Amino acid sequence: MKIYDYGMAPNPRRVRIFLHEKGIDAEYEQIDIMKREGRTEEFLAKNPLGGIPVLELDDGTHIAESVSICRYYEALHQEPNLFGATPKEIAMIDMWLRRLEMYLMTPAGLVWIHGNELTAHLLEQNPGTADFGRARTYYFYDILNRELEGKEFLACDRYSVVESVALPTLDFITTLVGVPYKEEHTNIKAWHDRMAARDSAKA
Repeated sequence: MKIYDYGMAPNPRRVRIFLHEKGIDAEYEQIDIMKREGRTEEFLAKNPLGGIPVLELDDGTHIAESVSICRYYEALHQEPNLFGATPKEIAMIDMWLRRLEMYLMTPAGLVWIHGNELTAHLLEQNPGTADFGRARTYYFYDILNRELEGKEFLACDRYSVVESVALPTLDFITTLVGVPYKEEHTNIKAWHDRMAARDSAKA
């Protein structure tokens, strides 16, 4: 069993942080997406969408998508629990995972594709689309900042997979995408500083 990984990408980092928090060692094989190694015929047979990470099981099954891989490991190693131990925790964690994907990663992705020089060679960029994505990202930053008021963690009163997903997502958006949260987003900064100080952040 091994994980196809790329050290610079945010989605594989989600899995590495999650596994570190659970104390699980995994075997990794690097796929250099900058060299389009994820677009080879061999790799597309593992994941037809060409994305990483991908978990390869011993029976030849391939599981893509970072949260799906985390769920697989959670089922194998139930402690420490990171996906919720009570109905309320499970629902809150699921809610925040969906919010992060739909209201943060999706609009920021528009900026990444249509407003970043690193992706300019991939398609004809539309600056208006990038502006829309940037505005929606800041809209969610405002909500996220309010929701973090008085909280140490986002979904519940302990560390969960939400933090494993949110930290690399936020790091990617504030650095490579170029949409940092604002100075007045003090609750986001405090949360970000706490999560970045954890050992798993270096995974």
